[in-house]
Amino acid sequence: MLGKCIEGLNINPDGIYFDGTLGGGGHSLEIVKRLTSGRLIAVDRDGDAIKAASLRLKAYSDKITFIHDDFKNVAKRFGDFGIAKLDGVLLDLGVSSYQIDDPKRGFSYRFDGGLDMRMDQEQELTAFDIVNGYSESELTKIFFQYGEERFSKRIAENIVKNRKQKPIKTTGALSEIITDSVPIKFRYADGNPCKRVFQSLRICVNSELAGLYEGILSLAGRLKKGGIIEVISFHSLEDRIVKQAFKYMESDCVCGKGMPVCTCGKVREGIILTKKPLTADEGELKANPRAASAKLRILEKA
Repeated sequence: MLGKCIEGLNINPDGIYFDGTLGGGGHSLEIVKRLTSGRLIAVDRDGDAIKAASLRLKAYSDKITFIHDDFKNVAKRFGDFGIAKLDGVLLDLGVSSYQIDDPKRGFSYRFDGGLDMRMDQEQELTAFDIVNGYSESELTKIFFQYGEERFSKRIAENIVKNRKQKPIKTTGALSEIITDSVPIKFRYADGNPCKRVFQSLRICVNSELAGLYEGILSLAGRLKKGGIIEVISFHSLEDRIVKQAFKYMESDCVCGKGMPVCTCGKVREGIILTKKPLTADEGELKANPRAASAKLRILEKA
């Protein structure tokens, strides 16, 4: 989705851009390469990502301000960082390849590692804490709400049963329990049987959906007229929130349908440029199969 993102931003060489999910620095690199007197604000809650991307982008360090924080927090306090109006915002939600491919981070069921899943290594709550400490009903709710897992209750029951014998410490041990919990005829009907549970745990550990709607509105509100906000989501829960936020921005009125006249005073704040989300083309999918679930939505500030 890199090409579509850069094209959609229509970068002004003298503009100020905000990459709220720095990750490996791929998007940031393509943005900053196009800047002359402009500036890039690069944000990530993962300190390791900041360090790695700082090295990758070292040649452009005079044009970049790195911030180690959740973009949703930064959106609330732009004044603290001296950030004025923005020409463009990019949010690439979810977990980065940099995090998935490191077994020590515990994000992937493809590698055996400790049950961690923290994007910010400085926070206390880990996936181990949730898997070994939350009640059966809490686990069931997490798996169903954040993973839309149809066998949530059965998986939660088996987790609780197994942890009574010994703590569940690794992604491998958890994957085995999940796989055994799914009936054989459904086990591989939609890819790996662990993906929904791992997704739900990751979302819960990192509070990924909390404040996302407000964060998008706050960032969009900082755009100059004609500025662009782009958001890439990877599952329906994220995409639904992005779609709702953009729809609110584009609405002239949010009064109930029964109101004879508008009393809310809401005016249109943006124009949705992607009535349907953009998705990866065949070439992108060959280069990066993980892009298969990516959806890109773009809004222009009115």
